[in-house]
Amino acid sequence: MKQTVFQGVATAIITPMNAAGVDYENFAKLIEWQIDSGVQAIVAAGTTGEGSTLTDEEHRQVLKFCVDQVHGRVPVIAGTGSNDTAYAIDLTKYACEIGADAMLLVTPYYNKATQKGLITSFTAIADASTKPCTLYNVPSRTGCNLLPETVAVLADHPMITGIKEASGNISQIVQLAALCKDKIDIYSGNDDQIVPILALGGKGVISVLSNPMPRETVEICNRFFAGDLAGSCALQLKLLPVIDALFSEVNPIPVKAAMAAMGFGENVLRLPLTPMEPQHEKHLLDCMTAAGISF
Repeated sequence: MKQTVFQGVATAIITPMNAAGVDYENFAKLIEWQIDSGVQAIVAAGTTGEGSTLTDEEHRQVLKFCVDQVHGRVPVIAGTGSNDTAYAIDLTKYACEIGADAMLLVTPYYNKATQKGLITSFTAIADASTKPCTLYNVPSRTGCNLLPETVAVLADHPMITGIKEASGNISQIVQLAALCKDKIDIYSGNDDQIVPILALGGKGVISVLSNPMPRETVEICNRFFAGDLAGSCALQLKLLPVIDALFSEVNPIPVKAAMAAMGFGENVLRLPLTPMEPQHEKHLLDCMTAAGISF
């Protein structure tokens, strides 16, 4: 049996920024709040953390800062995937060296790949890693779909232990679960599908929602694992307006606005992302207020 990196909620944490660059003071504050709120892991420099527009130096600094700040209290999963396999290998080796607990490897974007290319690329990265690797399938962003049959091949690699499934295609995820069984841990990559994927044997969620609502997101999973399916489902549905508002513009635009409103730094993003449209931001904050968040 392979090592399970975490069960429950991993926050795909934002990277707080200001005009000067990464805002490490608020990054530390956010990490501490997430851990105090009970999340089971933290993903650094992923999609939500704007890893694709961090400079190489910033990317490495963000990963090391997160590892050092967390200091072993929960696993840190480092976003080290890239459309350049050689770069992903180099960054993965670095993350292993600084003490990250696992890697998150997105499918290649823009240049994409065949399924054979995905197997070859992910195998090369996993071969270079001394820590468990979680695949990340998000075809709406990458234009590249990691098929269940391909994951079944990759799941035989000893260092490939999980997959973040953000295809949104439940039928595909059912096929994935049927083919892979216990060879790979499945995590929801969409906050509106936490309960359905747990019901398919999923281990948890890599979450955007848990940035502003960590306790509530953890509670969805805790209720499910305790056998309270109805309670888990009820909370999932209760939070749906917030989830929908967090994706009313491309992630992480809305969650950056949410976290700024909650006092975790400024609402600053890296181009080509720009701050949320005022009418969408008002709706998001209204939904968060209705869900019990105070500003």
